[in-house]
Amino acid sequence: MKDTYKTIDNPGEETLFKEKNSKFFGYAFPIKNEDDVKSILEQVKKQHHAARHWCYAFQTGVGKNIYFRANDDGEPSNSAGMPIYGQIQSFDVTNVLVVVVRYFGGVKLGVGGLIQAYKTSAQLALESSEIIEKTIDAEYIVQCEYKDLNKVIRVIKEKNVHVVQQQMELNCTFHIAVRLQESEEVFESFSQIFGVDIKEREA
Repeated sequence: MKDTYKTIDNPGEETLFKEKNSKFFGYAFPIKNEDDVKSILEQVKKQHHAARHWCYAFQTGVGKNIYFRANDDGEPSNSAGMPIYGQIQSFDVTNVLVVVVRYFGGVKLGVGGLIQAYKTSAQLALESSEIIEKTIDAEYIVQCEYKDLNKVIRVIKEKNVHVVQQQMELNCTFHIAVRLQESEEVFESFSQIFGVDIKEREA
């Protein structure tokens, strides 16, 4: 079972590709969801308010939960957004937004030229980013009474479980994240303790 994916943690450096007087500025950003895309695009448009096109593609999620979109922003259909998305696929990254800003140089590139220019610009943007590998985690909520707290803490330490959030009162609640490959084993460990309740966390 594959339980890792590639992404970027920080925005990559700005890149510039020139073709027949047109300038293509490329950017790669880490994102969590589509809301992030809107706010980042607003910033890029402010920065390049004199540009002609702000084309982009993004992908979020892993496995069966992949979601993507590509936008040509006024360029001929499929000449910008999809070539950019093709590079996201080529680099095998997710939770990533790639934006290519075009300043028109007065010479038309034709659809073939545009496809090549946007593809190259997206490639440069991803090459200038630090690509990292992350684990795909299962998330659970573990609950117990305070008197059973030590049993829960013992499993957390033994299994090296990542605690996202915890609440210690008369009833204790832990939000934990476990690497997918180890999730069944950890779930079983908590399930077997009398007085401890574990369930999958709803997204």
